[in-house]
Amino acid sequence: MTCIICPMGCQLEVTRIQETGEIPAYSVTGNTCPRGEAYAQKELTNPTRTLTCTVAVRGGIRCLVAAKSKIEVPRDLQLACMQVIRRISVKAPVKTGDVLYEDILNTGADIVACDDVESK
Repeated sequence: MTCIICPMGCQLEVTRIQETGEIPAYSVTGNTCPRGEAYAQKELTNPTRTLTCTVAVRGGIRCLVAAKSKIEVPRDLQLACMQVIRRISVKAPVKTGDVLYEDILNTGADIVACDDVESK
């Protein structure tokens, strides 16, 4: 696995070790800093991603605004989140940082605007 936390791109070798309860444990080597080990452990037990998207805008000078999740959401919910986002639209004006959708799919992640869209 290649670590993506910093530009070093460490080549990690991950080995599954003894099960500890219901959560598997892994041994990580090849990382040059502790962040690489934390990345591998998280990626194998609970992978998450920042969701980037566009949201429809009504009455704006543009019909879409760039947006993203304020916090990472579980990777397994990315498609379901996009299906929700595809059905929403917001009224112009939109300002960077505006919350466009709160707590998408009960993940705790708000969808926020990454750009401004003025009204027509």
